[in-house]
Amino acid sequence: MRRRRGPDEVRALLHRRRDLLEAGESERSIDRSVHDGIRVHVRRGWYVDRAAFDELYAEDAHLLHVMAVAREVRGRAVVSHESAAVLHGLDLYRVRPARVHLTTAPGARISSGPDVFRHCTPLDAHDVVEVNGIRCTSLARTVFDVARTMAPEAALVMADRAERIWCDRTGRGPDDWRRAMATRIAGAEAARGIRRARWVAGFADGRSESTLESVSRFRLHQLGFRSVRLQVPIAGPRGAGWYRVDFGLDDADAWGECDGAGKYLDTELRSARSVEHVILDEKRREDWIRGTTGRRLVRWEARHVTSPATLAAHLSALNLHPPR
Repeated sequence: MRRRRGPDEVRALLHRRRDLLEAGESERSIDRSVHDGIRVHVRRGWYVDRAAFDELYAEDAHLLHVMAVAREVRGRAVVSHESAAVLHGLDLYRVRPARVHLTTAPGARISSGPDVFRHCTPLDAHDVVEVNGIRCTSLARTVFDVARTMAPEAALVMADRAERIWCDRTGRGPDDWRRAMATRIAGAEAARGIRRARWVAGFADGRSESTLESVSRFRLHQLGFRSVRLQVPIAGPRGAGWYRVDFGLDDADAWGECDGAGKYLDTELRSARSVEHVILDEKRREDWIRGTTGRRLVRWEARHVTSPATLAAHLSALNLHPPR
């Protein structure tokens, strides 16, 4: 299966035109390789092999673009918004950025062009960090920016993951992160998109362990579910420890689970168990949860959360409806 690449792996995929020429290629052969689909033109002077590019997730494809742009940035401009998000290891949901976002102080001049989006706004010193050798906005500032400018579900995916990353990195609890974000938002009442940012920050929850869980939680909220618990522990059989359920849908007296294909197909996620073994274990787990709690358990996949209507239709087919 495809996998996310590390920053060093992504950087190694980039080819600079000057280096290709020094290695013996001609101007014509480089241009022909792009025309013939052998290479992808990332931006002026930078290329990647098509076979490698086609294997990249959207996050790594954009990171490749970010790295190419960052090599040519002059002055005090820093990578920001969703471009900084991929540097910090955040996920993109149904977004494939065509331009790299840069932020600089008002009045400053930075390189710009069709593949670079420039933001002019002041940044405090603590809002600028270096990640993998590239200057970018801090994790908190990045979440603040994308929460104001991106679609709510895409921003929420990033905000959830950012909270997890920050807690893991600092060893501090989520309340500290949430207070800091609330303080930042309260101090920017006049900023464009601040109402959306306030909602995203208030709704974000680092207990969502995947993009699918974050989007599912948002769709459930859109449908009217309000008593939704995350990662609910349920005592398993003696010796089995605890089971966890993705969602406790308390106002519908049900459990909810969202599954990606990797749970069954990725050997690392399966811990080297066979697909049949995974399915059997999952059936036993589900039977135990239903039997001991008296609640039914419903499942959905990524294709069911592309919109509120698609999830509503799927849940309705299972006779599960939001509270009235």
